[in-house]
Amino acid sequence: MAELILFNKPFQVLSQFTDERQNNPRATLADWIRKPGLYPAGRLDYDSEGLLLLTNHGPLQHRIAAPDNKMPKTYWVQVEGEISQQAIEQLCQGVKLKDGLTRPATARRMNKPTVWPRVPPVRHRETIPTSWLELTITEGRNRQVRRMTAAVGYPTLRLIRYRIGDWTLDNLAPGQYRLEAVHLPDSPVTSKPKPGRHKSRPFRHRRPR
Repeated sequence: MAELILFNKPFQVLSQFTDERQNNPRATLADWIRKPGLYPAGRLDYDSEGLLLLTNHGPLQHRIAAPDNKMPKTYWVQVEGEISQQAIEQLCQGVKLKDGLTRPATARRMNKPTVWPRVPPVRHRETIPTSWLELTITEGRNRQVRRMTAAVGYPTLRLIRYRIGDWTLDNLAPGQYRLEAVHLPDSPVTSKPKPGRHKSRPFRHRRPR
């Protein structure tokens, strides 16, 4: 049985437990999660928000994070400008980046989601509208979503990871996490445990002042 934490990582928090920067250190996972022996399964950029999975089980960590397993990740993305259908189609077909063509993604325009306000807020310009899209990818290149939207002409202003596989942010406020016990099958993990075979409970920790 593996232990899995679903954590809603706040904006400007490192996806690790320590900061190598000595002067003016940044917030880390240790400010919210005090359980020993846990490691992030993948990463989420400092300036991105949302779902981060952590586990104490090496095989589960590998199955979630390994690029070969192609576990889908869904993002809610606020971009600068009213994104066009042509740009949506480009994202779906694959975008040429400096490190090669991305895999085809699933993308659609969406209404502004009901989410927490970001602190500090996204820069607002009266003359330039913004729009939201839902984007699902199956790879994890460095800052990939931001690079993809910029490549089709719509810079990312805010990035929230909503889903990894079948695990979501639902009912998790920023800085809150939920603990689950996962019975690891022989085949790669693609879904949550069956009802009655896992336990979960929410936790909320405030960053020390």
